[in-house]
Amino acid sequence: MNQQKIDRINELARKSRTVGLTDDEKIEQIQLRNEYRQSVTGNLAAQLENTYIVTPDGKKRKVSNNGGKS
Repeated sequence: MNQQKIDRINELARKSRTVGLTDDEKIEQIQLRNEYRQSVTGNLAAQLENTYIVTPDGKKRKVSNNGGKS
């Protein structure tokens, strides 16, 4: 997500707190927030793909995405 879209999210958030949003702006805000969430979760997943845990005995174990289950 580029900085221009993040700035727009912040602009809409400020406007919603002060004067309110039009219906079109509310829809735009929802779409931008969803795009931002997808970007953040995608970046986190990519980062976790390259993350390893080193045990005290020196072995590396890849972090897996198993929904929080052990």
